[in-house]
Amino acid sequence: MHAVPGLFDPLTIRGLTIPNRVAMSPMCMYRSEDDGQPTDWHLIHLGSRAAGGVGLVITEATAVAEEGRITPGDLGLWSDTQISGHRRIVNAVREFGAVAGVQLSHSGRKGGRSRPWDGNTPLPSSQWGKTLAPSPIPFKPEWQQPTEMTHADIAQVIDSFAAATRRARDAGYQVVEGHFAHGYLMHQFLSPFSNRRTDEYGGGLENRARLPLAVAHAIRDEWPSELPVFMRLSLVDWIPGGVNLEESIQVAAWMREMGIDLIDGTSSGIIPGETIPEAPLYHLDMSRRLRAEAGIATSAVGRVRTAQEASRALSSEGADLVLVGRAMLQDAYWARHAARDLEEGNRVEVPVQYRRATQHLS
Repeated sequence: MHAVPGLFDPLTIRGLTIPNRVAMSPMCMYRSEDDGQPTDWHLIHLGSRAAGGVGLVITEATAVAEEGRITPGDLGLWSDTQISGHRRIVNAVREFGAVAGVQLSHSGRKGGRSRPWDGNTPLPSSQWGKTLAPSPIPFKPEWQQPTEMTHADIAQVIDSFAAATRRARDAGYQVVEGHFAHGYLMHQFLSPFSNRRTDEYGGGLENRARLPLAVAHAIRDEWPSELPVFMRLSLVDWIPGGVNLEESIQVAAWMREMGIDLIDGTSSGIIPGETIPEAPLYHLDMSRRLRAEAGIATSAVGRVRTAQEASRALSSEGADLVLVGRAMLQDAYWARHAARDLEEGNRVEVPVQYRRATQHLS
């Protein structure tokens, strides 16, 4: 029998060792300037979780094209001028003992919205410009109708992901993740609800997956061979007729064959009205099946709140890595507190400046 790893055991993928198996899930902050530049908010927000003991910190969805943002406040990597701001974040995260990762995204038809606290409403096309999608179907009836992508648009999106990957490499990130979930552009191609094309990019799964696989291939080609590539997939759409788990297992297997290293399995986001059975670790059973049947490493994500829940994701052999989201927004030191709860406090690196206040709590 092989030993099941614990939450604070290291994870080695290719030539990279992540110091423990707690990762900060990518979560949009909507705090960039209009030019997509990182700000002091990102430096403090991401750096504090690294100082709090997380093994891997992943940025929010970072747009590969200006029109690929969700809101005007989204982080971007569509220009070389943005590299230096990202490098500043990477340096802070790595100085505090964590691995720095970036999630690359294109919003597709869900782009061009105001920030959540400003109503999350569509911005007029006169202000935002056009949005792109596999088919001209709006996310909601009152939203802007997207423009159906031409073959030239498709080629440009592939190039945009490749160029953003090069910029992420130049900024010093050690993990890159493609955001192919939550109803954004790559998920829009995968789902029959948003992809009604009749060419080679629509119809059966192999066609619907053609662009996502091309983008995954472009990312892998541009990323150093010694560093891992993750992909976030919405494993199911939660409405009959959408993406199902069997299809996602097949897509994950195709990705594994091209050198993708880990599937970050989540769900939902493609159309309104999904009934999501949200509960702690509600994706774990799907992650376990994908891990076993596609033969690829997976992460556990979705309502992970406690150290015990995170530990169970690994002990049940459902995942290799645990992504913590909202619980980590509440507690920047979630990882350190989890280690203490599991009586493994001495396994999390504490900044030397803090040690006099934490030694008696270890």
